[in-house]
Amino acid sequence: MSLFTLAVVLLLLAVSCRELLSEKSDLKLATPATVEDNQALIDQFGFMNVDFASVGETSSDDFYITDADYDGLYYEQDKRLYTWMPDHVTRPSSAGNAWSRCYRAIYISNSVLHNLETYHLTGAKADQVKGQALALRAARYLDASQIWCPAYRQSSASGELGLPLRLDPDMNTPSVRSTVQQTYDQILSDLHAALPLLPDQQLSKTRMSKTAVHGLLARTYLFMGNYDKALFHSKQALLLQPGLMDFNTVNPNAEYPIANLNKEITFWSGMSYEYHLIPAKIPQNIYSSYAVNDLRRTVYFTSDASNQILFKGYYNNENGPSTGVAVDEIYLMAAECYARLNQVSEAMSHLNQLLVTRWKTGTYIPFTAANKEEALAIVLAERRKELLIRGLRWADLKRYNRDGANITLTRTVNGKQFVLPPNDQRYAIALPEEIVEIAGIPQNPR
Repeated sequence: MSLFTLAVVLLLLAVSCRELLSEKSDLKLATPATVEDNQALIDQFGFMNVDFASVGETSSDDFYITDADYDGLYYEQDKRLYTWMPDHVTRPSSAGNAWSRCYRAIYISNSVLHNLETYHLTGAKADQVKGQALALRAARYLDASQIWCPAYRQSSASGELGLPLRLDPDMNTPSVRSTVQQTYDQILSDLHAALPLLPDQQLSKTRMSKTAVHGLLARTYLFMGNYDKALFHSKQALLLQPGLMDFNTVNPNAEYPIANLNKEITFWSGMSYEYHLIPAKIPQNIYSSYAVNDLRRTVYFTSDASNQILFKGYYNNENGPSTGVAVDEIYLMAAECYARLNQVSEAMSHLNQLLVTRWKTGTYIPFTAANKEEALAIVLAERRKELLIRGLRWADLKRYNRDGANITLTRTVNGKQFVLPPNDQRYAIALPEEIVEIAGIPQNPR
C-alpha cells in the first residue's frame, strides 16, 4: 500500500512539474539600469565594506594566541596560517574565505562600471557612482596584493606574480595572473581615475570620497617605496580632513572606547571577524612600549583574570578590526615620508601633531630628532603603537624587510618553534589550492 501511495505522489509531482515548466514566465527581471540602482549595488555594506582579508593580520606579530586557543581553532587551515605553513592555509570557499570575499566585491564593482557604460548613465551622480566603484575595486586589489603578492620591488615587479585582474563582470573570461607591476598599475589607475569624480567628503563614511582616495593613494605609494608621491597624497588628504580625536575626551573604561564612525575615519571598512583578533592578546613587549602618560595605554588595552593584555582600541569593533583609511594613519604616512626624504623637522612636526592628542594633557614633550635615521626610527616606532590591529602590520613587515630591516618572526605552539625569516617566500601567502586547480593559474613559489 505504501509503495502504491508513493508511486501516485511521484506521478502527481511529475505532472505538476511538466505543467510548471510549460508555463511562460510573467516575471520581470530587475536590471540595474539607473544611477540609483547602481548606487544601491555598491552601498551593499555587507559585501563592499566588510570582509577585507584578515589573513595578513593573523600572520603578523601584532598579537599571539595561547596553546589552548590554537588547539581550539576550528579549521586546520587557520592553524597552518598562524604557523606560517607554505600551503593549505585558506579555508574552503564553502566556509567563506578571503579570496572569495575579495573577488565578490570586485565583481560588484565591475558590474556597476559595466552597467554605467551599458545604459549610458551620465551626469554628476553617475560620475560619483563610477568613482566609488573604481576606488572600491582598487581598495580590494590593494588589500589582496599585500596578502598574495611579494613586496613591491621596482627592480623585479615586472617579473613577479601578481593578482588575476578581473576588470569586467563576464564570468566566462579566463583568469590569468598579472605581474606585480601590472597589479599596482591597475590599483593606481583606478584610484587616479576615481579622484576627480568624487566629492571631498561623503554623507556616509562607508562611501568613498576624495579624501579617502588620497589616503589610499598615499598608502599604495608608501608600500611601493615612492615617498614623494605618498607624501603628496598624504598632504592632500590632510588639507581636506585634518581633525584628530583628543584621547583626553575618550572614556578608557568603556568596553570599546573608540567610536566606530569617529571623526578620524575617512572611509570605513573592516576585515573578517576572527575570534582570535577580537579581543586580540597583545605581547607584553608591545604593551610596555607605551609610556605611563600615553593615554593609548588605557584606551587601547585591558587585562583579563590571567593578566593577559587584551586589545580594545579598535576603530571598528562590530564587524571585524578596521582596515579603513583614517586621519591618524595619514599623519604617520606624512611623517614617515618626510623622514625618509630627510626633512626631519617636518617629520617631527607631523608626528607631534598626532601624539599630543594621545597623551594626558600637559604631559607630552614633543619629539625631536638630530638626523634622518633618528627621525625615521621614532616615526616607525610610533606607527607600530598607533596602528595596532589595523591590518597594516603584515604589509609593513614586508616592506621593512625589503629595505633591509631584517625582522625575523618566531612563534612557539605546543612546545614547537616556528620561524619566518625576512623576505621568505611565505610572505606571499599561498593562493587557495582550489582556485589554482579550477582557474589553472600558477601558485606562488614555495
